Amino acid sequence: MLPEIHLQGDVDVAALSPLLRGMLLSVAYADGEGGIGLTATGAMNRKFVHWAAVHFLWPGFTAEDLYSMNKVLNERDMPPLWVVRDMARHLKLLRRKKDVLLPTRRGREFLANPNAFFDLIATDYLYSYVHDTEREEEVRARLRWWRMFLNLLNIKARKGCTPMEVVKILYPDFAPLSDTEITL
Repeated sequence: MLPEIHLQGDVDVAALSPLLRGMLLSVAYADGEGGIGLTATGAMNRKFVHWAAVHFLWPGFTAEDLYSMNKVLNERDMPPLWVVRDMARHLKLLRRKKDVLLPTRRGREFLANPNAFFDLIATDYLYSYVHDTEREEEVRARLRWWRMFLNLLNIKARKGCTPMEVVKILYPDFAPLSDTEITL
């Protein structure tokens, strides 16, 4: 059984989580525009990819950055879109019907209350999502480390600590450095 992640307090997860925000925007786009168009090969069409590049606000993948490398954006040119699409499909928020991705009933529930889905999205992404560059065995190995990291964070959070103290515990190589050297 996977460890559970529970959101505490009144947090705007869409503002803090690029993944959840991207999924929310994608499902909202599909709901409002009659679906996300797909190419003959099954990739998301350029119209949506351009829209996503402008609206996702994904750190390190702004529209300016993406267009500085490509004149026209395809789905493969925007790596955050790969994860958003995979997770939306895995969680059954979008379904394919002919040449479009349409929101499911669950996808519309997600639009109405994204905070309720954060625990599920975070748990699946951290513990069971197989990234393009990984194998399933690596995900299982990562799960052992995540349990240890989350347990450590839980213990430290109870006593109270600074973010820099947590960094020094998780990355012992940084321990001899001062807080200023770590942030630089």
